[in-house]
Amino acid sequence: MQVEVGRQGRPTEPRRAGRAQCDVVTVPERQGLETVDILRLRGGCGAVLHEDAESTLSFLVPFGTADGWQLPGSSCRHVPVPGPEHDWLLPPRGGAGAALTDPAQLRAALGEAARTLAASDGF
Repeated sequence: MQVEVGRQGRPTEPRRAGRAQCDVVTVPERQGLETVDILRLRGGCGAVLHEDAESTLSFLVPFGTADGWQLPGSSCRHVPVPGPEHDWLLPPRGGAGAALTDPAQLRAALGEAARTLAASDGF
């Protein structure tokens, strides 16, 4: 998914109270790491935040995704576009690179990651 990016590689998204907004899909760290691997193998992983205190990963997705997101084991919310001071597992890329993950690809990868982890836990 190609998105327009502004200065410092940040996605150009709707603004609320003067700050650019995006949505983030947050999942437990273990499932998130497996999902990152799946998406990277397919060339579809955008920027990902690592939230160490909560042991979660948050995938940046297009603004508006939260309005229809319903996937057990994950949450999606509107947030101000995170800056460079955040703990990035995969930071946004500048230029024409994708900074956001396609929600449909993310949903499929999250499902695949959950099945892979369930199968590995069964052994």
